[in-house]
Amino acid sequence: MNNNPKGISQDFLKLSIQVSLNGLSFCVLDTIKSAVLLSEKKTFNTSLTPYQLLKEIKDLFKKHSISQKEFSEVIVIHQNNLFGLVPKPLFNPEELPNYIKFNTKILASDHIVFDEITSYDMVNVYVPFVNINNYVYELFGEFIFKHVGTVLIESLLKNHTNGKSPVCYVHVSEKIMDIVVISQKRLLLYNSFSFDTKEDFLYYLLFTMEQLNLDTESVTLRLFGAIEEDDDVYALCYEYIRQVSIFVPSGASHPFIDAESENIDFAVLNSL
Repeated sequence: MNNNPKGISQDFLKLSIQVSLNGLSFCVLDTIKSAVLLSEKKTFNTSLTPYQLLKEIKDLFKKHSISQKEFSEVIVIHQNNLFGLVPKPLFNPEELPNYIKFNTKILASDHIVFDEITSYDMVNVYVPFVNINNYVYELFGEFIFKHVGTVLIESLLKNHTNGKSPVCYVHVSEKIMDIVVISQKRLLLYNSFSFDTKEDFLYYLLFTMEQLNLDTESVTLRLFGAIEEDDDVYALCYEYIRQVSIFVPSGASHPFIDAESENIDFAVLNSL
């Protein structure tokens, strides 16, 4: 099992799965018709353990008979805060634990991997949910896996339009906010925070902007994912930041699919 497999059978269905301790989602894509055949998104009331998460995935797969299907490609997206970005010129694959041990708590037994963000000379070092990867491998054999940050960075940088002012993108999911700050096609920051209240959300957002010396009067804030203009989080952000809007992603790999579907996460769709 690796994150760049070869020789996957040629069919026309693709499966993308996103997993986190706060929720999971998946979709099955018909690549010929560019149509989603199946999708579901599930959030948990409390943060699960990796063992409980695996049980949820097994139940979801059983419900939709996923294990009975054949796919040309299977992609698993891991969403957690066990990661660190490294400039490619400074990266050494023999030093993986050293890149993240100061950012997050890791165990000696943790399996650490990395995604190369080749077009932008970066490497994302992270800890995947190994039990999830093992289960998917048992069902389908070789598959691709990535960190959610890799998908967000690649997708947003690829489709970002040049502008003089920095843009702060915030992808909102259940109790998680992923922040990507881009200025003139250059990544300034990617980070992920867990939050419980709208005040937590605002604190992490303003803290990030302060660290980057971003002016709340001139920076553009684009919120997307599980958020709308009538949400309390949006209203609070609007009180402190001048230019706030709901971001509607475009330019996905399959542009004819309704990217605004509540059952299909941005990362799930853009990984296909």
